[in-house]
Amino acid sequence: MNTPRPGRRAASPAELEALASSVRLRIIRLAYRRPLTNKEIAEHLDKDPATTLHHVRKLVAAGFLEPQPVRRGNRGAKEIPYLSTGLSWRLNLGPDPDQSIAEAMLQAYLNEISGSGLGALDQTRLVVQVDAAGRAELMDRIGALLDEYAERPATPGAERTAVYVALYPGE
Repeated sequence: MNTPRPGRRAASPAELEALASSVRLRIIRLAYRRPLTNKEIAEHLDKDPATTLHHVRKLVAAGFLEPQPVRRGNRGAKEIPYLSTGLSWRLNLGPDPDQSIAEAMLQAYLNEISGSGLGALDQTRLVVQVDAAGRAELMDRIGALLDEYAERPATPGAERTAVYVALYPGE
């Protein structure tokens, strides 16, 4: 269950389809603060440029990436850098999003942390007992806190920090 967030519009079917890929979610995150070319994205993800180009085009079509002005790379080659629009953060995925989106989010998280090592994580695990209203309140409060931090201007030299939050039935 995905709690709708105030001030966000519902994602379109094309946007939901674009978000149902861990590779595309990672591309959105990589290109969030600085524009990257398809070649740079492929290198970051250790993927073939043709594969990432397919994903980049799908993200551009859905409005998650914007091409930036063409620049000249090594040997004068034309390069198009892409920058995340931040759209993925401003959408409601609906009260019951497709399972493939949840799986893509988890897989993107696992792929991202695998490169940094578990020792680099600040992590916590907690089991709380809440009813449906309490669960919705918890997600609203976590969401509001994350929105507050996401809206802060970038601090030069500050380390980027990713957050993954999942609520699931505890035993």
